[in-house]
Amino acid sequence: MAQEASLSASRVDIVRALREAAITALISFGMFLPLIGFNTVQNIHNELVLETRWPLLAALVGIITVGRFLHALLIAPWLARRAMRPRQQHGASAVWRARLGRWLIPFTLGFAVVYPPLALSVVGVQGAVKWIDNFGVQILIYVMLGWGLNIVVGLAGLLDLGYVAFYAVGAYSYALLAKTFGLSFWLLLPLAGCLAAFWGILLGFPVLRLRGDYLAIVTLAFGEIIRLVLINWVPVTNGYAGISSIPRPTFFGIPFNASDEGFAARLGLEFSPIYRTIFLYYVILALALVTAAITLRLRRLPIGRAWEALREDEIACRSLGINTTNTKLTAFAMGAMFAGFAGSFFAARQGFISPESFTFMESAVIVAIVVLGGMGSLLGVAIAAVIMIGGTEIMRELDFLKLVFGNDFDPTQYRMLLFGFAMVLIMVWKPRGLIATREPSALLSDYPGASTVPLRPRTNLAEPPLVREHHP
Repeated sequence: MAQEASLSASRVDIVRALREAAITALISFGMFLPLIGFNTVQNIHNELVLETRWPLLAALVGIITVGRFLHALLIAPWLARRAMRPRQQHGASAVWRARLGRWLIPFTLGFAVVYPPLALSVVGVQGAVKWIDNFGVQILIYVMLGWGLNIVVGLAGLLDLGYVAFYAVGAYSYALLAKTFGLSFWLLLPLAGCLAAFWGILLGFPVLRLRGDYLAIVTLAFGEIIRLVLINWVPVTNGYAGISSIPRPTFFGIPFNASDEGFAARLGLEFSPIYRTIFLYYVILALALVTAAITLRLRRLPIGRAWEALREDEIACRSLGINTTNTKLTAFAMGAMFAGFAGSFFAARQGFISPESFTFMESAVIVAIVVLGGMGSLLGVAIAAVIMIGGTEIMRELDFLKLVFGNDFDPTQYRMLLFGFAMVLIMVWKPRGLIATREPSALLSDYPGASTVPLRPRTNLAEPPLVREHHP
């Protein structure tokens, strides 16, 4: 009887999984038919022609259908059984996660330091330029931007959808001042951060009384205002044409060029662009580490605790006497300052900037990095930046997929689709992000004068309340 019951239950599960997979197939077919099934191209007569991509559509629908079938048949029952386990059985996994977290950060820092020589030894000089610049430098820029936005969104709880505006302020500040006055990168780097912090304070004043969706709308509008100013203020910003020939950073006054005064000639080496790429990598690595160190330090200071209190309950903050105005302004200013640092480095690295580099999609990617990684978690934000930005760059290397989907298939066009799918999975699997747990800013054991003896509850309401004594 037991075997028949289990057999019938398994049949029911298979039928239910097939039904859900069929429904998912119909929905995905209806969604992707106009997006992927049809494609408009321009022929030699300058006419738009409608083409079909049935193999690609069938492959995507098939992958989604199989995934839904496996989820309904295997993954969902396993998650249900896992949720019903006693809490004591998760002790081993908690210990494993603690050990992993203890060794992950030193390993990651060590790998980041040795990444350029490792890339040189594996792929050679020519290949290392791409892997260090497109992967290492690009990922670290977004790690720094994510850590800066983490102050505003993760610690203070203020949803900022116009963060790319401060990124643009830092980039254009460096470009204009460097070209006009000939100032060096090391002098303009802190100046760009200060100018971005000033604009962060200007943004903070109009939104002091706003929260939630209204705050997000205003910050989004601020980002678009900055972009439109950069487009239309042509005498200063050169509009859509952008600013070119931006001076590059030097190594203590030594440029990275092919002249006799260049870095390679000074050291008696053959000229190669790899030297400048490695130098820029370590510069952005140092800037990112400084951002992390300052963020950790600020979180343990009273202002950091005020940010976290503001995130939890603004009314309670006011009742405790916390100046919410200064708290919000400092959060916007600090987050904007780090964006200004990253923007000035971006302009120095690229040598050319335009308003097209600072669209809303950049803000959306940075916010997605913070949300996916776990708001308030520096390690989670770094992991999310590696996955999202590194995943985009990896897609450029997937040329073998053209053998399956045709020569016109471009994997990079589907990165936002994959990002959306990843966000849905994270919100289902980890609603609070990849790393949802954070260390407390302050512990009672950190204060030697505080007693750890628990208070005895009052049984007689006539008794005076107990006060915990501070032992010398």
